[in-house]
Amino acid sequence: MADTPQIHLDFEENCPDCGRRRAGLPAPLPEIGDDFDWLLRDYDGFRLFMMEELMARFPQRARWTPADMEVVLVEVLSSALDQLSDMMDRVAGEAFLETARQPASVRRLLAMMGYDAVTRGGYQDDPPHLPHGKTAAEKLDIDWQAHPHLMDQARQSGPAALNRQKRMVTEKDYALGLEAHPLVLYASARSVWNGSWQTVRAAVICRHHLLLDQTLGDIPFDGLDNDGADRLREHIQQIRTDVEEFNLTRGLGPWDLDLEQPTIRALLQAYVNRYRMAGQETVLEDALPVGIAMAVSLGIGPAYFQSEIRHAASRILGSEAGGFFAPGRRGFGEDLHAGDIFQALLAIEGVETVCLNRFKRVGKGWPDCAGSGTIVLSDLETAVCDNAPGRPQQGYYTLTINGGKKG
Repeated sequence: MADTPQIHLDFEENCPDCGRRRAGLPAPLPEIGDDFDWLLRDYDGFRLFMMEELMARFPQRARWTPADMEVVLVEVLSSALDQLSDMMDRVAGEAFLETARQPASVRRLLAMMGYDAVTRGGYQDDPPHLPHGKTAAEKLDIDWQAHPHLMDQARQSGPAALNRQKRMVTEKDYALGLEAHPLVLYASARSVWNGSWQTVRAAVICRHHLLLDQTLGDIPFDGLDNDGADRLREHIQQIRTDVEEFNLTRGLGPWDLDLEQPTIRALLQAYVNRYRMAGQETVLEDALPVGIAMAVSLGIGPAYFQSEIRHAASRILGSEAGGFFAPGRRGFGEDLHAGDIFQALLAIEGVETVCLNRFKRVGKGWPDCAGSGTIVLSDLETAVCDNAPGRPQQGYYTLTINGGKKG
């Protein structure tokens, strides 16, 4: 420690009140050098540094041999430092996704960025009563340990998943998020003030015009022959598979649609609750289908058969995939124009003229819009025309074909 400085009190000449206290401080300590190379990480570097220190401290000693006790101690310490340095590098590497080696570290780092590798891999916990049962995370770690390429694939897929917005914050987020669901063809959302807070009201158009309180089992089979019914069953089963895979990839957990038969609202509400903002009230709504009644006359060329033209026109005006009234093809509140129907029918080879004799909403209270050529829709309304027997409220049309060949 430094010595206590001596204090001297000096007075100015001829002035006993003008004193000055002086302290003789010791000279500052010399700066302590630091010649240790902090980048040393291996055995050779540690050994060389310690040997140089020994030679500098004992310059009178001219000979150092491997059998000397000092050299043996230096080599033992160098070996221990080399192992500690390697352990420190490994521990630091586990903190980053790019350099982590342990499956548990990679899994936790992916989970931090919202990538659930366990759910995406379809792993599930063993039943509690099973002896030596494993958790889903343990099963994943074992698989990654045995197959490192699977871990590398997840390591690359995790950051890429960050670029896809899944949270539902804005109205656009709700619409895009719902349209990503396999059951939804078109979605729209708006924010409404309910007197106390803002409520997001999201309207959807589901596959096969299903309503929110219906299930996949409510898809109608009206008018289908055996082959058509078989194809529809396969299609419904594919939708179930797509929904189950979607639930797994979005962290919604397994949901057996065959056994539980949940409504469309239950499936979508669970999905929205998973990704909406906390405390944000969200209400799902059905689109308001507006049945369209039409009477269409086609004039065809003399070289064409009426049956072929009728089949082609029915397909174009239908509600199947590719049809003019296919679910999701038309958005909410999108006006229906007669010109669009003319354009679709005139695209059929052999059709020369199209006459729209009737063009209105289903119901006696609605006027015929064949003259104006436009049926105005609003808000959540969407035009439908299933032309299905027994469901005239879903729209219908009559088709008259003039000219051409019979048959």
